[in-house]
Amino acid sequence: MYIIAGLGNPGKDYVNTRHNAGFMVIDELADKHNISLDTSKFNGMIGKGVINGNKVILVKPLTYMNNSGECIRAVMDYYKADIDDFIVVFDDISLDVGKLRIRPKGSAGGHNGIKSIIAHLGTDGFKRVKFGVGNKPSGWDLADWVLGRFKQEDEATLKQARTRACEAVETMLDESVEFAMNKFN
Repeated sequence: MYIIAGLGNPGKDYVNTRHNAGFMVIDELADKHNISLDTSKFNGMIGKGVINGNKVILVKPLTYMNNSGECIRAVMDYYKADIDDFIVVFDDISLDVGKLRIRPKGSAGGHNGIKSIIAHLGTDGFKRVKFGVGNKPSGWDLADWVLGRFKQEDEATLKQARTRACEAVETMLDESVEFAMNKFN
């Protein structure tokens, strides 16, 4: 069984913000594979289902970005999931809008949600899909940038990127993280 988490912030104030790119991808995966994110558990929204023959649990932590690890740790412990069966999708300001980067492991790179997960799991050895949201313009506060909404002209790019991010996760499940890296990076 795979645990696939998308990072973001709960509440209507944060819908469609850059920081919620992970939530957007999880929502798209859920829609595509008819998985209902209807269970409130472990400080998150959980949905159980199957993606291409693989049992999965989709997770949207509701702990706010900086405490995402609390939810992830609880889910991993409850389902006795191995770190090799965990994938996280999150926003990355170092990538252009809509660009993806798949990694088998790595540092937090300054991302507070990933820092929290590393702290709670005690390892950085988990798979990730980084979703580009663009670098903050000069003079902008980082928090204002990631909590801001995408530009209208980015909508077509974002739609394609969400679809590609779903395909990247599916490829990671069906093939391997290395295969997905070669195909989507």
